[in-house]
Amino acid sequence: MSGDGTRSAASEATPHAIYTARRGECAGALARWSELDARLQRVRLVVFGIGVAMAFAVFGFESLAFPWLAAPTVVFVGLLLWHDRVLRARDRAERAMAFYERGLARLEHRFAGTGTDGRAHEPEDHPYAKDLDLFGEGSLFERLCLARTRGGEETLARWLLAPAPPAVIRDRQAALQELRERLSLREELCLVGEDVRSDLHPAALRVWGDAPPVGFHVAHRVLAPTLATLTSASLLAWVFDLAGPAGPVSFLVAAGVQAGFAWRLRRRVAATVAAVDGPSRDLDLLARLLARLEGETFTSPCLVALRARLETRGRPPSEQIARLGRLVQLLDARRNAFFAPIGALLLWSSQLAMAIEGWRLACGPALGDWIDAFSEFEALVSLAGYTWEEPDHEFPAIADRGSPCFTARGLGHPLIPAERCVRNDVRLGKHGRVLIVSGSNMSGKSTLLRSVGVAAVLAQAGAPVCAEATRLSPLAVGASLHVVDSLQEGTSHFYAEITRVRQVVGLAGRRPALLFLLDEIFHGTNSHDRGIGAEAIVRALVGRGAIGLVTTHDLALTKVAEALAPRVENVHFEDHLEDGRIAFDYRMRKGVVTKSNAIALMRSVGLPV
Repeated sequence: MSGDGTRSAASEATPHAIYTARRGECAGALARWSELDARLQRVRLVVFGIGVAMAFAVFGFESLAFPWLAAPTVVFVGLLLWHDRVLRARDRAERAMAFYERGLARLEHRFAGTGTDGRAHEPEDHPYAKDLDLFGEGSLFERLCLARTRGGEETLARWLLAPAPPAVIRDRQAALQELRERLSLREELCLVGEDVRSDLHPAALRVWGDAPPVGFHVAHRVLAPTLATLTSASLLAWVFDLAGPAGPVSFLVAAGVQAGFAWRLRRRVAATVAAVDGPSRDLDLLARLLARLEGETFTSPCLVALRARLETRGRPPSEQIARLGRLVQLLDARRNAFFAPIGALLLWSSQLAMAIEGWRLACGPALGDWIDAFSEFEALVSLAGYTWEEPDHEFPAIADRGSPCFTARGLGHPLIPAERCVRNDVRLGKHGRVLIVSGSNMSGKSTLLRSVGVAAVLAQAGAPVCAEATRLSPLAVGASLHVVDSLQEGTSHFYAEITRVRQVVGLAGRRPALLFLLDEIFHGTNSHDRGIGAEAIVRALVGRGAIGLVTTHDLALTKVAEALAPRVENVHFEDHLEDGRIAFDYRMRKGVVTKSNAIALMRSVGLPV
């Protein structure tokens, strides 16, 4: 609601405080506009009543002259126009308040189910998407996404699903640092056309824009207005008896020629009209969003390049798309029963179909680039919002050269509230490639793996990481944390697990290097086979240059570290009993876990152990 100098007035204010203050401003504005709305409704009713009374006086009792009706009519129309502006302002204040409500929900970790969960963008058999809870209710995608268009959502999802090259990551980091303070820009983008939820399909629009010409020729474009003019003129001459006895004949001849012309073009006109119907509706919101972006200036290379892709020799993309919208609105007039005869006389559908085809041939090839540019901008805006809302999350350093590495100091999971998030240091690199993480269930092992995986995903998308400092090389993430059996496919849990592990192992030995995250590896089989299999897998992964973590609560597997030291190291999480209940501190410690409270816990709940 105010300017972009979000922190200039209150440099020490937290995002939560700023959102709260702005929500209060919006609530106050909403109350004022709502009160004015109610007053205008009452005034309109009074003016309408006065107008009705004066109409009775004019037409019923003839006590007033007809011009007296002009005053209430003018006042009532003025009130309608004023009321319409008030309603739009009220709705905007309501949407702005909802924008800040959603921001507070994100900051307070109660956003699950309030945003876009991204399930539509989750691929099957992805090496880490399901395991790291990237999509779904309460997911990382829902936490991040501010996109208004399907293209923006797809771009953000694509960035989370595949690592970017180091140079691209650095460009995105610079762009996010420039965008992070532009809170009002994010607000306005979310409020533009809020009543329209775009289902814009970038691929379909690109196909439409690049389709071959329908086949209208220059002669058609000249003949259509000429025939329409001649037919209309002959009709007027007949009606006003300007052509004498030849009037009906001249009109029928002109109308017949025009009908033949329309019949010849009917298939091309029908194809053009059918093809534009969906894209024109989808592009309505895009035009409004592009108009907002076209008014911005940027300095970071990534944003400057995106802005340059919207530069055109003629009018800017938003105006070009708005022009298409106006053509389609004019075309829709043919559906009006009263206008249909006039439309037929003017070759309305044919002329507008040719105008729309002309627009597509001129602007269609650039349409895909406009959509891609804005989609990337929306993805950056989403990450910039996250960057601003989490000021204690730091941008990682990306190592272009050297051995694969992942080093994080004070690493936490971004979806765990700060007051409950226990942070740990993680070092994976040249000398210590693998951590074998032991400990009981619920002690924090799986959360550690997810924290590492999400950090790698965010870092390589260009976003900051929930850590005090992070350094990593380019990494391909492969995880086995959320493996389930399938009744439909007839696969057991163990078979599903080894299939996933095979997928992860298949990523090793390539570029970029693999960061693997294996949770309770092979726990679906006996201890003997588990130990042999786990050691073989870890040996193979280390031999192929991979780094990663393997969790277990089977202490026999910790001997793998002894066999592969110093490249493999043991760490653990502990638990203890408090008043008969198991408790955890979620702190990672060196070495193998030395105690277990499982038997004591079983006894505490009354099991005969």
